[in-house]
Amino acid sequence: MKRASLFFVEPYRVEVREERLPQVGPGQLLVQSLVSAISSGTEMLLYRGLMPPDMAVDETIDSLAGTFDFPLKYGYAVVGQVVAVGRDVDAGWHGRFVFAFHPHESYFVAEPAHLLPLPDGMNPETAVFLPNMETAVSFLMDGQPMIGEQVAVFGQGVVGLLTTTLLAQMPLVSLITLDQHPLRREWSRTVGAAASFDPTEPGALAALKSALQGKRPYAGADLSYELSGNPQALAMAVEAAGYNGRILIGSWYGQKQATLNLGGRFHRSHMKLISSQVSHIAPQWNGRWTKTRRLQLAWKMLAQHNPERLITHHFPINKADQAYQLLAQSPDQAIQVVLTYP
Repeated sequence: MKRASLFFVEPYRVEVREERLPQVGPGQLLVQSLVSAISSGTEMLLYRGLMPPDMAVDETIDSLAGTFDFPLKYGYAVVGQVVAVGRDVDAGWHGRFVFAFHPHESYFVAEPAHLLPLPDGMNPETAVFLPNMETAVSFLMDGQPMIGEQVAVFGQGVVGLLTTTLLAQMPLVSLITLDQHPLRREWSRTVGAAASFDPTEPGALAALKSALQGKRPYAGADLSYELSGNPQALAMAVEAAGYNGRILIGSWYGQKQATLNLGGRFHRSHMKLISSQVSHIAPQWNGRWTKTRRLQLAWKMLAQHNPERLITHHFPINKADQAYQLLAQSPDQAIQVVLTYP
């Protein structure tokens, strides 16, 4: 058998190559892909050639071994169906719909331990959001929003919108977001933000502070999330923070540099910068939380919030180059772009 596999071959160029499919060995399964999600954060850094070349792709996922060197297969959100079962594997796996942290390709071989069965009745286009929802869950865990807090979210891509969705369930006194694209701001208000501003507009910082505070006497954000991928947003988050404000940095900037003014209010206001990355459970949660427990919560949030409504474009795998061009050249037109496997 042959399969179609997506390769990042150089900056701003991807290719779909035909490969011979590996044999299904003992203890393995063959999965036929149905849909995979393109990450507009990490994947687009790779597409633009902005990933650190000597950095491991992902030390926690076997299918993403190696470093960020071209050519590279990459991607981490695939939903498919088990179509063949190897020796020594329970035959009950055959026909099951599964999620895998795996690159974009039409078929792949995996061990059962590396596959997550979909909850009964869940749509594959819902399940493909699992990594982004797990990330949003981890952001809430690490930011620890409290009742009555004033919260700002910078960036309303898919992860930003899912984070806003979860924050909107909490008894905050204000939840304000920022994104330069009107489509994303519209969706942000739909999922629960009280207001959403364009950070590039004059007066955006003043409007943010005013919307956060309202008629209350405590100025600034208690908690901000920087999820835009733009280092300039981090500087704005520092400016918007209130006394003892917490700023969680969920963006991965790759080779982009962040310039911050830490000589003004930063120290006297006792601000906190918090790094958060979903590959590991943050140290304060070790012992009570595991990745399995967090994934179970992410599945529940997927079923509750129907994120498939955020899919704006479908591209068949053989048109993948058009999908990446869209995200690179017209990000204002897209939220979640997925690849399909006819």
